[in-house]
This record gives sequence, C-alpha cells and structure tokens, in this order.
Amino acid sequence: MNSLKDSSMIRRLIFSFFLLLSLTARAENDQYTVVISMDGFRWDYPIWYDTPFLDEIAEKGVSSSLIPSFPTKTFPNHYTLATGLYPDHHGIIANAFRDPETGKSFSLGDPETKFDPRYYGGEPVWLTAQKNGLHTAVFYWPGSDVAIKGQYPEHYYNYDAKPQLTFEERVDGIIKQLQKPEPDRPRLIMAYFEQPDAYGHYYGPSSKQTRRAVEQMDSLMRNLYYRIQGLPYADKVNLILLSDHGMTHLGDNQQINIYDYIKKDWIEAAESSIVTNIYVKKGCLKKVLEGLSKMPHVRYWKHGEVPAHFHYGNNPRVGDVIVLEDIGWQLVTKQEKTPGGHGYDNYLYEMHALFRAIGPAFRHGEYPRFENVNVYPLICHLLGIEPAPCDGHIDKVKEMLQ
Repeated sequence: MNSLKDSSMIRRLIFSFFLLLSLTARAENDQYTVVISMDGFRWDYPIWYDTPFLDEIAEKGVSSSLIPSFPTKTFPNHYTLATGLYPDHHGIIANAFRDPETGKSFSLGDPETKFDPRYYGGEPVWLTAQKNGLHTAVFYWPGSDVAIKGQYPEHYYNYDAKPQLTFEERVDGIIKQLQKPEPDRPRLIMAYFEQPDAYGHYYGPSSKQTRRAVEQMDSLMRNLYYRIQGLPYADKVNLILLSDHGMTHLGDNQQINIYDYIKKDWIEAAESSIVTNIYVKKGCLKKVLEGLSKMPHVRYWKHGEVPAHFHYGNNPRVGDVIVLEDIGWQLVTKQEKTPGGHGYDNYLYEMHALFRAIGPAFRHGEYPRFENVNVYPLICHLLGIEPAPCDGHIDKVKEMLQ
C-alpha cells in the first residue's frame, strides 16, 4: 500500500516538475513578433530594384524566399501563412469560388460571404496566440476581420471600412502597439500592405511604377525597423518581412477566350482567369473535357486528379475541372488589358515571394527557399506556443533559428 502511495507521489512530483519547466520556458520567452506582408513582392525584386534596407536585413539577418501554396493567389496564401494549412485544407481555395454546402459563390467583393466564418477552416495564428493568453494586434491581414471560431484578433481593422489607414498610419499603429505598457503589449503584431501587387497588376512587374512601389516599401520598412530599434526593448523584437506570391508579365496576345472552346450552357461558372475552377452542369463534363483538349497553353484535371505536389483539388469547393494556364497566359471571357498577374504553378520562380527576418531568434545568412505552410509553426515557435495541427513543421526552418 505504501509503495502505491510512493509511486503516486513520484508521478505527481514528475508532473509538477515538467509543468514548472513549461511555465519557466514561457516566462523566459518574452520576445515580440512583428509580421509584415507586402502583397505581390517577388523574391527577386531586391535584385531588380534599389532596396538598400532589404539588402541590409539580408546581411544582418535571414534572407530566403517563400514557395507559395497553389494557387498563387492573395487570399488563399495569406490564410495559409496564418494557419499553416494548404488552401485545399483550410477552404479558401481561391479568391472566388462556389461552395456546394452553402450554394453560394464566395467573393472578396461580397460582404455576405467574405465575412461568413463557415468558409474559414483551420486556426489562424492570432487565435492560437490568444488561446495561450497572449495579446494580439492585426492590421488588415486577410481573414483577420472575420469572427473565425467566434473570435477576432484582440485589435483588428475591417478591411472594407473607409477610410483605410494609410501605409504610414499602419506603421504608426504598429509602433503604438509596441509602446503599450508591458501587461497590455501585443506579443504578436501582423500587418498587410497592398503594394507592390497593385502596381504589378496595373503596370507589370518590370514597370517604373512597380519599381517605385518596391522602393517605397523598402523605405517604409526601414522606417518601421529603426523606430522599433528606438524602443527600450528592441532587442526582444523579431521582425519578419514576407509576401504571399510573386508576379509575372502578361502579354496582350496571350489570352484565351474560354467560350471559343466551351459553350456557356455547359457550365455553371468559371471562376478566375489564372487557375480556373470550372463548375460543370450535370451531363456536360465529357463535352467540357473535349473542348479543353483542343485548348492550347493549358493543363487541366478533373476534380480529385490534380497532381499530388500541388496539394490541391480534393476540397469540395474546387471546381469539377481545374485549368492551369502556362505562365503568361490567361483564360478570359472577353479581351482584357492586364500587364501583370499571378496564380500559376507555385514552383515557378516568378511566383516565389520575399522572405526576410531579423531579431534575437534569428541567425544571420542566406537560407534555402521553403514552403509558406511553415510560416505558421515558425511564428508559434517565436511566441513559445504550441501550433494547432497544420501542414507545416518547425523542422523545415530550424536552421535559420538561434
């Protein structure tokens, strides 16, 4: 009987010891993490254009590039960065799609669907942080203005609310959050900036306007960094600068009209011009596939048959047929003028995204490109918290960590 009591006491002591170790590790991890997304910032823009600050970070901290998730679109990839899940697994499978469960078409321009939490699977990192008792502040990150699992970030901004904060005001807001008294100070701050993606689309990635946007973002990030350095606890702040995808030039003569090969009355909808989800009417799949077989500059697959390396095509929201255009080509319903675009094969270098990091948790040097599903577990590691189940793993990025 005494031996049983002794054994029980030993188990309790061991449990208490490891609990104390865990709490001590949490107490020692008093670092802050700031994550900045610059939409459409190609990994090689710092080679093309004058970016002295990003070059400085590459020398003092971590320089790498991100392989985006497929399709290489803004909303799916920002939500992948936040959750560590491929789009097929978190459910935001494109910027626009049809959902058989709700019978509705999801669109960023439709508040009814955009703000419906049923579309958002997984656990965004701001919720993981709050679940662990950490304060958070998020500026316009896609998905942060949706009540996912019934919760918002502690501090957030509705992207559709006008007027939006200017880029300078977003930087000011980040600094103000970092200047809060220690008990109220967010351990995780995330912010989204629309450039240089907007100019990349309107003028093309090699335009003078895009060059100007890239150089302005470089200057803005320099301002943010050196204002952080002015804080008394600057040595506790990790700064990550990244992007969701790259950008490529689109030719005026590289557009394919879908209705030259497929009749309108064969399909319910065709969502997106680069990586096109086609929702087929009942009994018309064979005719659609025959039409696509004559279409140049594309690859296509039936639902569930997309090659495994894309991690795409099994979610019920994905179309009956998925069409992937050759880089530079678009599937359209009418002639358009769009000098720049993205969405293509995520292993094409033109689609790869910027990654820079600096702070007490990071080593110095250039590191191999890595998949963006690994950003979520990286942020969790920096915060000293356990990630929710995801497709990424901290082992994929541990070499860049102290």
